[in-house]
Amino acid sequence: MHVRADFAAIVGHTPLLRLRRASAATGCEILGKAEWMNPGGSIKDRTALGLLLDAERKGLVQPGTTLVEGTAGNTGIGLALVGASRGYSSIIVAPNSQSAEKLDALRLTGAEVRLVPPAKFADPNHYVHVSERLVAALNAKAPGSAWFANQFDNTANRDYHAATTAVEIWEQTDGAVDGFVCSAGTGGTLAGVADGLKARKPDVRIALSDPAGSALANFVNHGELKAEGNSISEGIGSSRVTANFKDAKIDTAYSIPDTESVPLLHALLLEEGLCLGGSSGVNIAGAIRLAHELGPGHVVVTILADAGTRYAKKLFNPLFLRSQGLPVPAWLERAFPAGVSAPPVA
Repeated sequence: MHVRADFAAIVGHTPLLRLRRASAATGCEILGKAEWMNPGGSIKDRTALGLLLDAERKGLVQPGTTLVEGTAGNTGIGLALVGASRGYSSIIVAPNSQSAEKLDALRLTGAEVRLVPPAKFADPNHYVHVSERLVAALNAKAPGSAWFANQFDNTANRDYHAATTAVEIWEQTDGAVDGFVCSAGTGGTLAGVADGLKARKPDVRIALSDPAGSALANFVNHGELKAEGNSISEGIGSSRVTANFKDAKIDTAYSIPDTESVPLLHALLLEEGLCLGGSSGVNIAGAIRLAHELGPGHVVVTILADAGTRYAKKLFNPLFLRSQGLPVPAWLERAFPAGVSAPPVA
């Protein structure tokens, strides 16, 4: 029998998918790592598993430990699910500005969910700081009873992507990968994959695809944390350099406006049957830009991080799109006539 033992055993080993429209537009092979196929629905299952395995190896958690994390959603979902499969309970602190679909998915994991107002990282009420204080308070009452996953600055995140995601990409392309591009929230995926690929092929081109409103693209290209514009994307972009992002082997960066990324998602659903989240649109836009820079005949890989069903009331809602000045494709207008708010995509 071919049987997997548990949740952890079905994290990763996701397929590479040829993105037909993007490939035809560039003359390159643009391939997306289908990370929405992880059991918790996103690439953050890898992050959660890598952080927890590292903590177990170091003896930082034991039966009865409560896992605590500050997260925009997907890492919390992954951590709560992999934690439950290994006998841990979880408390997740998240900003209340995240999509209703993602927050519902988080609650369905059985974790205790604590919502806080969105705040800048410098604000002590930022969700990461709130979660860190919560761990300190729990451990003050019962030493060792809580563990802070700390996805942004715990470099086990980056290391796990170097050891798994990068290796899978290398093997699935038979070493033919010429470029890799994705967005950064914690920076773990981009930095880890960059480490893993450049160790095998030093001239592989690594690019950051950054949503408008994030300061990271300007930091990579000009050395200054400076942000312009804004984006409806969730869970990506940053105003600071995390420990995972620090010294990442990135060659260039692109700032991607919503007017470039969101239409790609709409076309992808209509023409290729893929319903993907906002970060995937930003990633595909970056992959197209990198492919144009490299020229025809190259292989460019990016990340398809999660499904669009977690953002349907934004990404596929004509009313919301128009409120943000974003184009609404004709097929979406027909599906949801003016004045009707789109329900989640089935």
